[in-house]
Amino acid sequence: MVKNILKTIGMLIGVVLLAICVLLAWLSFNEYKPAPEEPLEVVSNIDGEPTKARDLSVNESISILSWNMGYGALGDNADFFMDGGESVMTADLTRVNANTMAVIEYLKSQNPDVVFLQEADQDSKRSQHVDEVAKIRKALNKKYQSTFANNYKVSYVPYPVPTLGKVDSGLLTLSKFKVSGATRVSLPCPFSWPVRTMNLKRCLMVDRIPLLAEGSPQELVLINLHLEAYDSGEGKIAQTKALRKVLEEEYAKGNYVIAGGDFNQTFSNVNHSLYPVLEGKWEPGKLKAKPFKKNWALLMDPTAPTCRSLDRPLEGLTPDEKDPTEFQYYMIDGFIVSKNLEIQQIKTQDLGFQFSDHNPVLLQVRIIP
Repeated sequence: MVKNILKTIGMLIGVVLLAICVLLAWLSFNEYKPAPEEPLEVVSNIDGEPTKARDLSVNESISILSWNMGYGALGDNADFFMDGGESVMTADLTRVNANTMAVIEYLKSQNPDVVFLQEADQDSKRSQHVDEVAKIRKALNKKYQSTFANNYKVSYVPYPVPTLGKVDSGLLTLSKFKVSGATRVSLPCPFSWPVRTMNLKRCLMVDRIPLLAEGSPQELVLINLHLEAYDSGEGKIAQTKALRKVLEEEYAKGNYVIAGGDFNQTFSNVNHSLYPVLEGKWEPGKLKAKPFKKNWALLMDPTAPTCRSLDRPLEGLTPDEKDPTEFQYYMIDGFIVSKNLEIQQIKTQDLGFQFSDHNPVLLQVRIIP
């Protein structure tokens, strides 16, 4: 009898190991493997309705709003297992649609010239398979051209329980100005096989806007980004170096350059003492300003936090429980701006994290002749 029990246990172990091997082989075969650089489609006509994009001139002031929209599922009701919470699925279909519509309505009310969105899902289990990219594009197509770049595309993420499942997500940039072209630039991936097969493949999305000036080859170069979050630190460093290389190359051409988004890092030149890292909470990396000092301004606005922890929901907490000494907040969203642009304003828009675990950040700059 003991022999039969051991035999049964051995067979079960064998079946489990075989299933794991088949899953890893399938994930490896289906792994998203983007090229170092890939051209992206500039969408300017939806359902036969063309975008009324316009030319950009020197001396013009432009507004850029950056917002990690939390894939429409990380509102104030959410907690998330990767941040120490319990939830995997953080919103039902009604809440995902409501959060996505709130993003759209806020963008309409603010009416910025350019929008950088991060964590915009197309077809993901975590956001109830709502095509947020299509919804946003359709709602704003009259005014904005748009480009999209995947940075998280996995057929099936097999953890935790219940599993994350399918993820199809990325960066979405909207522009009132005519975009001449856009490119997805791959960033270093800090993860090795097999973790790499089910993880993000971070990138920069580079949009180019020609300047309306006779004989001028100059462009406004817009870089939407979302850098590494949950690595040991080496990934953030490598990705920041890759970003700086692209920035310097574009500036050397005489271009005006703005990079913005979710850096998952604080800037060393910004006072973030209002939001101390509490014991046991995730701690962001620190992006050192010194290497950028010569040609760049690193900008974050600490008057309100740009991100909150997802270790527990924010909804229902008292004002005292929401205090930065009791609840974890961060300053990790901002912009890097070339010195040939005049910085007029940067302001974190305090929305109370109702629709996303990030607040939007609004930048105003002027193109200096």
